[in-house]
Amino acid sequence: MNLFDVYPLNNIEITKASGSTVWDAEGQEYLDLYGGHAVISIGHTHPHYVKRLTAQLNKVGFYSNSVLIPLQTQLAEKLGQVSGKIDYQLFLCNSGAEANENALKLASFYNGRKKVIAFKGAFHGRTSLAVSATDNPKIIAPVNETDNIIFLPHNDEAALEAAFASYGNEITAVIIEGIQGVGGIKEASVGFLQKIRSLCDQYNAVYIADSVQCGYGRTGLFYSHDYAGVEADVYTMAKGMGNGFPVAGISIAPKFKPWHGMLGTTFGGNHLACAAGLAVLEIIEQDSLMQNAEEVGSYLIAELKKIEAVKEVR
Repeated sequence: MNLFDVYPLNNIEITKASGSTVWDAEGQEYLDLYGGHAVISIGHTHPHYVKRLTAQLNKVGFYSNSVLIPLQTQLAEKLGQVSGKIDYQLFLCNSGAEANENALKLASFYNGRKKVIAFKGAFHGRTSLAVSATDNPKIIAPVNETDNIIFLPHNDEAALEAAFASYGNEITAVIIEGIQGVGGIKEASVGFLQKIRSLCDQYNAVYIADSVQCGYGRTGLFYSHDYAGVEADVYTMAKGMGNGFPVAGISIAPKFKPWHGMLGTTFGGNHLACAAGLAVLEIIEQDSLMQNAEEVGSYLIAELKKIEAVKEVR
């Protein structure tokens, strides 16, 4: 059997990693500013992370959501504490696309509507509705095509107001990245996010903050959207959540009421995933990584702006 050839690969095999450094099969050392597509949030092979996962694997690695898994409750409590969303609820899953799928499904259950507002340059995943809300027709298969997605210009408040004026009572959710990743590191403006919040309140639509890539403390705040000073109804998370272990989730505002079977997953929230998630949050706290992101980020932005050849810093 051959691999299904869908990835354009760099001719590098990473064989060792520690902190922000990786080595290839030839022994060449690299400073890792990529982090495996924004996944490595606490550095490679952090001792606490390795210890946490090893200890858990020696107890129980997996059981399904048919039994009590206290680690899930511990992860929810720690996530609420670190993110500042203490009164929110956590649903655990496995990937960013799955997180966005569940967020959109939850929104539709909540208000019984179908239309979703997304934005030019958006990337929300490769599955079903998440890919339909992604601004890349090439990866949207015919079976994923739908007229329920309304694409609007990014950061255009007038276009957003016009869309709500036309479709307000049909709109189930607005989904937006705090900082577009695939779209080119483009920030959602404070005013735009505030406008999304006010229009969602006015029309009883759901504000979904896609924090899969831009969240988890990378901007100095846990969720980059929160620089706008307003809270989303649902925050989606993945990538940095497990530092390489497949774990994802959605943080859900108190107004949403669950019922058994509403959402579900086989692997989401398993013992190893929760151990990875807890280790990441513990390290973010003990190593002051959000403060470090704020300080280093501010320094880099200030210094890069001094270079004449640099036209824009985002």
